[in-house]
Amino acid sequence: MMCYSILGPFFPKEAEKKGASNTVIGMIFGCYALFELLASLLFGKYLVQIGAKFMFVAGMFVSGGVTILFGVLDQVPAGPVFIAMCFLVRIGDALSFAAAITASFSILVTAFPNNVATVLGSLEIFSGLGLVLGPPLGGFLYQSFGYEVPFIFLGCIILLMVPLNMYILPNYEANPGEHSFWKLISLPKVTLIAFVINSLSACFGFLDPTLSLFVLKKFNLPAGYVGLVFLGLALSYTISSPLFGLLSDKMPHLRKWFLVLGNLITAGCYMLLGPVPVLHIQSQLWLLVLMLVVNGISAAMSIIPTFPEILSCAYENGFEEGLSTLALVSGLFSAMWSIGAFLGPTLGGLLYEKVGFEWAAAVQGLWALTTYF
Repeated sequence: MMCYSILGPFFPKEAEKKGASNTVIGMIFGCYALFELLASLLFGKYLVQIGAKFMFVAGMFVSGGVTILFGVLDQVPAGPVFIAMCFLVRIGDALSFAAAITASFSILVTAFPNNVATVLGSLEIFSGLGLVLGPPLGGFLYQSFGYEVPFIFLGCIILLMVPLNMYILPNYEANPGEHSFWKLISLPKVTLIAFVINSLSACFGFLDPTLSLFVLKKFNLPAGYVGLVFLGLALSYTISSPLFGLLSDKMPHLRKWFLVLGNLITAGCYMLLGPVPVLHIQSQLWLLVLMLVVNGISAAMSIIPTFPEILSCAYENGFEEGLSTLALVSGLFSAMWSIGAFLGPTLGGLLYEKVGFEWAAAVQGLWALTTYF
């Protein structure tokens, strides 16, 4: 996750120096989610044939190599060559990340079949930490040692994990199932949950290109403090995820209420982020940070129960228990998350330019709300 989040503080500035426009920089960020979406569906379908352990280890190996490659891009001549190389490396990163994540979900659920939400919730602690620590660590290494070091440092850490995982992870064998993605996504309940995953991921993604600009302009904060504003969201999500995971496993009947309530609260948070001009509330920094903290909790409330809920829905509808169904579900989850991660920043950036942050955030909140109707 740190490899994913490390680019934020310094890459856009470096890319501008190399002649990339703001639109192109947005596309370099956006293409990641697009290719992760395609790869997740593909790897989910063929995970059993490829082997979960091999897919995980190979994904990590490629990811480490590609991250190091990103570090030498500043040696590439400016202009079209640089831009093309950025796209190629970023796409390679997306494919390897999709392989590792899809395989890791499947391995986890195979290893802990009775505590799916608890395990996924506790893992979100580390995903959250990676997203939180990436930007400050990247910024610090970049300022101290230059452009190459952050990428080479992280790439080498990932490569060191490869032999470790080859040694530790058991092999999971399974027979390919006869069910397909289309059968899974055509179940009405799964379609609805997929839309929830989508809207929540878009809400997170929306903040990437817009929030820092809004905070800098509105409250005249120094750049260093902008990262701290993001911290409220990431920390509350990280801390509350394991709690909702535990509750989802212990009391499965609460899951659908978590989904409903979490989405309602998320929608409310986005109305008050700006806040939306209709409410005639003065924009305050403390209110913004408070809404981000509450949003972190409500997002965990909605996101964590989605995976076990899709899984139980698949089993109820005749999908066979085992690795092949798990692979389909984890592929679907990653793919739906990626669609949101692509649409959130893309539409968010566009709306921010056209109608300003207050209205853009409100529109994003309405998206979370539409999952009820």
